[in-house]
Amino acid sequence: LPGLHVFTIAFALEVSVGKTNTVMALNNSNVLLPCTFTTCIGFQDLVFTWYFNSTEMIYHGKIKSKASEPFLVGRNPRVEFVGSTTGKENNISIVLRNVEFSDAGKYTCHVKNPKEKNAQHNATIFLTVVQKMVETDNTLTLIIVGVVGGLIGLLILFMLIKRVVLFIIKKTQDGKKECLVSSSGNDNTENGLAGSKAEQKAPPKA
Repeated sequence: LPGLHVFTIAFALEVSVGKTNTVMALNNSNVLLPCTFTTCIGFQDLVFTWYFNSTEMIYHGKIKSKASEPFLVGRNPRVEFVGSTTGKENNISIVLRNVEFSDAGKYTCHVKNPKEKNAQHNATIFLTVVQKMVETDNTLTLIIVGVVGGLIGLLILFMLIKRVVLFIIKKTQDGKKECLVSSSGNDNTENGLAGSKAEQKAPPKA
């Protein structure tokens, strides 16, 4: 039934490792492998397990209920649990200590909730181990941004100058037109100039 299907989705168990599933760590350092889970109907005797490359179990824990913290079932000596399930988030993150190049690979956080008819879900993190962190050289990017910004600035300046020049030319032309209209519209009657009203004679009487 469609309604039952929606109900099942709403109460499904979900596991997340955050916004990104890739982590980079320095050789001989400690690295955090984050993982949280959500369930709308709560949990009881929930089991969570961390796997390395899908087969090697590196941490195995169990949580009785929301009111209790996880307890250890088994783990790799270099793995430490750093999460908490009595707070707002059901955090089951771990820290891998003294990372080596051989630790690079896939880490899977797997959760099973008996309260949801043994519903299971997992999420994966990919760990890369490097000798040293490489700083990103942004010089070229800054140069490109500077050049593009400069060109845009020049284009805006050119457009402003063009508008000002066109405005001045228009005003000058409008001024000339006003002068021409004023000159052609002068009444020459009082000046006694040729073609003026003063020189127009009345037609002779018959």
